[in-house]
Amino acid sequence: MVKKKIQVLFAAFEAAPFFKTGGLGEVAGSLPAALKKEGAEVRLVLPKAAALPEQFAAKLRHVADFKVPVGWRWQYCGIEELKYKYITYYFLDNEYYFKRDGLYGYGDEAERMAFFAKALLESIQYLPDFQPDIIHCNDWHTALAPVFLREQYMSSPEYAKIKTVFSVHNLKYQGRFGGYLLGDLLGLNSGAALSQLIHDDDLNFMCGALCYSDRLLTVSPSYADEICTPSFGEGLDAVFRRRRDRLRGILNGIDYKVYNPEKDKNLPAAFSAADLSGKAVCKADLQRRLGLPENPDAPLLVLISRLTEQKGLDLLLHILQELLQTQPDVQLAALGLGDERYEHDFGWFSNNFPQQVAYRREFDDNLAHNYYAAGDLLLMPSRFEPCGLAQMIAMRYGTLPLVRECGGLKDSVSPYNRFTGEGTGFSFANYNAHELLFTLQNALELYRGQPKAWRKLMLQAMQQDFSWQRSAKEYAAVYKELLAE
Repeated sequence: MVKKKIQVLFAAFEAAPFFKTGGLGEVAGSLPAALKKEGAEVRLVLPKAAALPEQFAAKLRHVADFKVPVGWRWQYCGIEELKYKYITYYFLDNEYYFKRDGLYGYGDEAERMAFFAKALLESIQYLPDFQPDIIHCNDWHTALAPVFLREQYMSSPEYAKIKTVFSVHNLKYQGRFGGYLLGDLLGLNSGAALSQLIHDDDLNFMCGALCYSDRLLTVSPSYADEICTPSFGEGLDAVFRRRRDRLRGILNGIDYKVYNPEKDKNLPAAFSAADLSGKAVCKADLQRRLGLPENPDAPLLVLISRLTEQKGLDLLLHILQELLQTQPDVQLAALGLGDERYEHDFGWFSNNFPQQVAYRREFDDNLAHNYYAAGDLLLMPSRFEPCGLAQMIAMRYGTLPLVRECGGLKDSVSPYNRFTGEGTGFSFANYNAHELLFTLQNALELYRGQPKAWRKLMLQAMQQDFSWQRSAKEYAAVYKELLAE
């Protein structure tokens, strides 16, 4: 008898290569393929956003269309199917909600996400060859699906046995709206829904998922511990503590086909742990492109980030002038968009220290690959970091991360031990600007004074396994445990 594969409907609001704005898109674009190799039958459900490239839109196959109840409203939904790289994708079509210039940031966000959650549940009835055992939801955009499933669908045989998994990628964004929407928009007026969706007088989509889902996941073990505390719980720490036995952290991975210095077509030269010569070529090329002095011995620090408070940029900007003035050979290449104040500050340093600082106010994926390949040190002094991918990518390219010990940074970067030579980067514990400066000074001292130790550290970093296959084994174990209950 052939053992039935676990069937997982993976729900997200973005996924590479179709459209992405950050880490969620990276995860949703890579994890399903790794799960498939672990024996799960995984299919993705996404909105049919206007950003879907024409090369994919032209290949969509219409599966079905139906009406979706959203409170007292009935809205059209179409299912468009795409098979891409052995994975089946379902794009839910509604131009009123999804045909917009951006993925997020609209005044009717609550209604858009309520529609998406309800539509993905309704769509299950119209998938002719797929009956999910598990719906795996991601972040607040899909958080209402476990709520609707338990409150409105459990009486139907095709829904009664479905289990739900909810992954928190970034707790800061919870989907908080006026409480009056509970009945008007969601059609949920029961005492249970009221007590589990209303938090601090707001309708809180994520809180609903945390209360209703069968399993809770987040993207690193340390972050799973941190969010149970008031310091990192963003007001939901009591909910996490109450459900701690259902909460688990699984460290994210990166796509080793996309991030591979031996085969990366974005780079001017390939390199590997066996032959690092191409990395020097990449460094010289980036220095030329950015107008920095072409000096192979100058320590090149790179910052590739959304420019937000979360990323610890206040610490870096506080000590940056002191660093540049006391260490005139140091170079900083920064890349990213975000808060206007940070864009202004990096622009100021670029204008006033043009021989040391280059800032590109954009996010260009091709250029990001060149930063990873060219850098000596990646700066990531985050205030909090659920997982972080940049430090893993940097290590893959032999660029040593300098991080604050929090969340996934703590789980993925082993600090350099000057007595044993062990480690894969540098770290500091407290959210303090001069602790960052001292750690950076120590790293620069090693770079200049002990090139053999630095090279050994680079090779140790490049040999780490951050592939999705490692993570997928843990996800598959969670699915099996859940279905065995």
